Amino acid sequence: MSISTLRRSARETVSGLPPGFWWLWLSTLVNRTGAFVLTFLSLYLTLELGHSAWFAGLVVALHGLGGVAGSPLGGVLTDRWGRRPTMITMHLAAAACAGALAFVTSAWGIATAVLLMGAAMQAVRPPINATIADMVPAHDVRRAYSLNYWALNLGFAIASLGGGAAAFLGYRTLFLVDAVATVLCAVIVFLRLPETRPAPRSGPQAPTESAAEEKVSTLTVLRDAPFRTLVLLNLLVCLVFTAPWIGLPLTMADQGLSASSYGAVIAVNGVVIVGFQLLVNKFTDKRSPVLLLVLSSLLFGLGTGATALAGSSVAFAATVVVWTVGEMIHVPTNAAATARLAPEHARGRYQGVMGMSWAVAGFVAPVLAGAIVDGPGPDVLWAATAAIGVLAAAGYATRLRKALAEDEDIVAAPVPVPGPVPSPAPAPVVVKGGDAEDSPVRT
Repeated sequence: MSISTLRRSARETVSGLPPGFWWLWLSTLVNRTGAFVLTFLSLYLTLELGHSAWFAGLVVALHGLGGVAGSPLGGVLTDRWGRRPTMITMHLAAAACAGALAFVTSAWGIATAVLLMGAAMQAVRPPINATIADMVPAHDVRRAYSLNYWALNLGFAIASLGGGAAAFLGYRTLFLVDAVATVLCAVIVFLRLPETRPAPRSGPQAPTESAAEEKVSTLTVLRDAPFRTLVLLNLLVCLVFTAPWIGLPLTMADQGLSASSYGAVIAVNGVVIVGFQLLVNKFTDKRSPVLLLVLSSLLFGLGTGATALAGSSVAFAATVVVWTVGEMIHVPTNAAATARLAPEHARGRYQGVMGMSWAVAGFVAPVLAGAIVDGPGPDVLWAATAAIGVLAAAGYATRLRKALAEDEDIVAAPVPVPGPVPSPAPAPVVVKGGDAEDSPVRT
């Protein structure tokens, strides 16, 4: 493939999206570029404050636990309060928690700050995803989610380089930089992004329809059978995706490989995403979402399952490449499928419930992976992830083919409209509301 072809593909990937999307993209990049807390929290707790590794692991798990509550909360606020105020409030709350960690040294204080930070960081995901669905034409939504995910990973890669700065600036300084970057993200949203929540309906049926919309709750969302299936299958995929972040270093250590070897291997994940996400977008554009979800699940299962057969750093890196490609396909496709299945007035709640599946996996998977490695052994862990990946692929192929196929027919011929359509049906629409995040590890 020539350089000119690559340039043309990149140009096509980023063209045609509204200016407001790029401000949201920039806010994501700024936010993740300064995301130092999660990257260096365990080192700060053990090396700087002298806490045990057990306590450090518990604190990181509390971040995931906070996300379990924060994601549905953010979804409800997104639909009731609005996308923009929810984003601004939660960014500022996360910034306050990051700043607090630079000064709080007590165990209870640190645990509380991290728990609240996890809730705030996850609560901001539903309004971001709902805003993208509001402003981007339905046939471009998957591409927009891919680009936003690319920004998240690019920022994460830049933040990871801050390890060298920690040596002379100190962890507390990095946490303050995190707080400042998050505040800057809130400022971008405040200055450049208008509210995109659909306007209240007008007409003789408006009071009845508005009352029906207000009755939507998390339980109502879970009664949506196709979406409930999508959430459960995504939970399975998230469990597989999260397992390597705990099981891979333990497996490599069990084979006598050093911590530096693990660092080089896991860095492949970020390198592949930053370097090839736009290319993957080009190949997956206009493909069936069911096909992509099946493919990504199989890649997750194949990549993690093959870890049991790896015996060198190169082989382990190859397995990371396989499941990373699955990640690049799955995350934007799943987000787009969520947006398409969600009724216009409940996009925040739907994204909040979906985000909760990521948060649950981020809390449960590390515990399960560690227990399996300490018990039956690493080979059992990787066999289990392979089986779960295949199970998820079968579920997508058999349980969601009709629901997403019907949605594809609608997306194939998008018709822009200037405002909310009169029916609250869950078909995707284009809302001209203005110009206006799991990996669980990077949330």
